[in-house]
Amino acid sequence: VGHARRLWRMAAVNVVYTSSSSDNLSRHDILSWINGALQLNYTKIEEMCSGAAYCQFMDMLFPGCVVLKRVKFNTMLEHEYIQNCKILQASFKKTGVDKVVPIEKLVKGRFQDNFEFVQWFKKFFDANYSGDEYDPVAARGPGNTVATGKAVKPTRRAVPSYGEL
Repeated sequence: VGHARRLWRMAAVNVVYTSSSSDNLSRHDILSWINGALQLNYTKIEEMCSGAAYCQFMDMLFPGCVVLKRVKFNTMLEHEYIQNCKILQASFKKTGVDKVVPIEKLVKGRFQDNFEFVQWFKKFFDANYSGDEYDPVAARGPGNTVATGKAVKPTRRAVPSYGEL
């Protein structure tokens, strides 16, 4: 326990994201990374809007910085997305991350807002991941399954957005 607490008290490596970077990943690459690392079955970037996966990634990077039992993994309710994102923001503060979580944008479930944040988060993850083994299913705990394929509220757009093509 003492070792885990020490890990997250170390300052996080902060990163800067620019959409013009040539090394940005495609949405398919990002989804593959998320699903592989956390043993999920996300099919859309928009499913990141719940904030739960980010909280679990922070637990992976800085063990103990997030109390995962407080994170609502199986939810489709915006007020619970907001709570998850607040937990994420608190973990950022604990670990010295400069980034402000754009809660109001993320929880709306729009592709572009979520894609920009997950692009930044992937860079952040790569800069901070130590390579330690992590069992995401065990970390979520019993009964904390992840809602997949349903977490995104339907949009009112008749024409698919760029991310839906």
